[in-house]
Amino acid sequence: MKQGGLIIAGLVLLFSLCMAPLAAQSRSVNYETYIVDDFDNPDASEWAWFAAGSKFTTKGYPVTKYFDGMPNAIRVMQTEEGTGYKFMGLETKFDRKGDNWLDIVPVDPNSGDEVVLKEIPFKGRIARLDLWVWGANYNYELQALVRDCNGRVHTISFGLVNHEGWKNMSVNVPSNIQQASPYLNGVQQMSFVAFRLRTMPTERVDAFYIFFDQFKALTDTFMPSYDGFELVGADFSDVKSDTAQQGAQ
Repeated sequence: MKQGGLIIAGLVLLFSLCMAPLAAQSRSVNYETYIVDDFDNPDASEWAWFAAGSKFTTKGYPVTKYFDGMPNAIRVMQTEEGTGYKFMGLETKFDRKGDNWLDIVPVDPNSGDEVVLKEIPFKGRIARLDLWVWGANYNYELQALVRDCNGRVHTISFGLVNHEGWKNMSVNVPSNIQQASPYLNGVQQMSFVAFRLRTMPTERVDAFYIFFDQFKALTDTFMPSYDGFELVGADFSDVKSDTAQQGAQ
């Protein structure tokens, strides 16, 4: 019996060693951090930021404004002296306490007076989001709204902004949010929908402002290699148009 057990154990070990390279290949990752928005050059950005509040938002609010500067923790890491660094600020008020909220959404900067939402597509598979936030010790919760590859919107929380001054806040993206379709012609990335600030029911709401800088993402940019990779996202729209015209005739 003891000899038979050793043989079985040896076979299990051999099988594990053979499967290890395959498992390693399927779990290949290439993590890197990239800046989604540094808020330094709003006039040249692919999107603008627009703020809108819930029912009891005080008339004339919220308002957004860009300020010169950056958190000192970021400044000390700059290798070159430069100007033009900016961060975004927001001020709002509500008429009464309760479950109030405020959304800060990316919009099309070229849409004129019309507000056209413009979600930000993420690069790769996002593992974590982080953002520099200046807090004024209010019990407001900061959330991120993201859209998965199936079109569903998920809310993930950075936590309360009840701190004083600048703080780097981060949140891990739950693994149950499906970021890429299993089909090659499906949506292959998650997108950013909005930041949301939500008041705690007992917190004061008559005067509040907050600042944001350096919105970043930790992402896995590993892409599997296979013959025909360049055909993903192939465009058939011109053929469809011609076919439709021929059918109409």
